[in-house]
Amino acid sequence: MKISSNRPGPMPTSTPSTDASKSSAAATGLGAAVDAKAPKTTSTADLASASKVELSSRAQDIKKAKELATPSEGIDEAKVARLQAMIDAGKYKVNAEAVADRLLDEHTKMPS
Repeated sequence: MKISSNRPGPMPTSTPSTDASKSSAAATGLGAAVDAKAPKTTSTADLASASKVELSSRAQDIKKAKELATPSEGIDEAKVARLQAMIDAGKYKVNAEAVADRLLDEHTKMPS
């Protein structure tokens, strides 16, 4: 995963101002100019919009697999109970050939 950000550097520390410098700025009419030159703060929303996350193709494949594996519908409890009873009784038999065929079919559908 690649994360890039246009975050500003460390915030400058402010220097304590004296009453004399405030009064001289006000007297000369430079108060607005001094305030305009003050460093602007960046909001969290600005930082979030400036940040960019890129997922690798492998990460995207994993995300897609997770979405496919996560059931979107409810679980059929009756079917689960029936299959569990068959497994517990030793009556559930797996058709290995059918499983292998299905795996191959699914594998050929996957993008390379």
